[in-house]
Amino acid sequence: MTTAELPDTIETQQRDLTEVIRVAVPERSIRADLRAVSIVWRRELIRFRSDRLRAVTSLVQPVLFLFVLGTGLSRLAGHGLPAGVDFKTFIYPGVLAMSVLFTSIFSAASIVWDREFGFLREMLVAPVRRWSIVIGKCLGGATVATFQGIIFLALAGVAHVPYNPVLLLTLVGELLLLSFTLTAFGVMMAARIKQIQAFMALTQMVVMPLFFLSGALYPLNGLPNWLTVLTRIDPLTYIVDPMRHAVFGHLSVSPLALRTLSPGITWDGWLVPLGLSLAMVAAMGLVLLGVAIAEFRKTE
Repeated sequence: MTTAELPDTIETQQRDLTEVIRVAVPERSIRADLRAVSIVWRRELIRFRSDRLRAVTSLVQPVLFLFVLGTGLSRLAGHGLPAGVDFKTFIYPGVLAMSVLFTSIFSAASIVWDREFGFLREMLVAPVRRWSIVIGKCLGGATVATFQGIIFLALAGVAHVPYNPVLLLTLVGELLLLSFTLTAFGVMMAARIKQIQAFMALTQMVVMPLFFLSGALYPLNGLPNWLTVLTRIDPLTYIVDPMRHAVFGHLSVSPLALRTLSPGITWDGWLVPLGLSLAMVAAMGLVLLGVAIAEFRKTE
């Protein structure tokens, strides 16, 4: 065999090997996408179960707000509350929402960690559509955050909130809705952020204003005009008010006291129905989910 014939021989052998060895790549299908959603969802649950310190530390701040702030301000704020109503009872719905606020958004931080360590790239090259990864992340984060809220819900008796089955189921459903929306918001932000420090700084800048502007610590009526506008554009407002209405709807308070404690959300004097408030939160979650999916399609 001459030197000139050697390249042709090698090329022929490579072509023969290509015909013999075939790489089997699964075709994309809805079934495979749903399986990917399930796997990503279960991965979030496994990470939460194995990280007990995370579950404990996520409850520290809500417990401090309920016991320390609720007790410390009870004498000062109690004068403006109807007789027989504890300040801890009033802030309990807002602090309950806070218990899932941090967990929901910070659960999206795993995307930034996965990007830094290269695991996200392996997920993105899988033969599944990228929306399945995003939905799995959102459902996993929402489930974990709801579990966290259920743990805090066990402290309802300390805030003089009754353990009524209807009330508890209502609060759990509202927590699940809030958790999904906040997790979708966190995933949307994490889709383009490449460093965990930048993600933490951004979330800290967003999380606390969301909480303080939601009316978690004060009624929404009688506020200055500028503060009223800010509370109405805060998505957390539209879940804290229904939660507070559900809590005081199961307590023995007069209709006048109920209007004082839970005046509702108004737009230029028009009272927003509770169903519309919850529908707005659900719509926000779907919009944020759509934006997150669009961002992930651009991710390299």
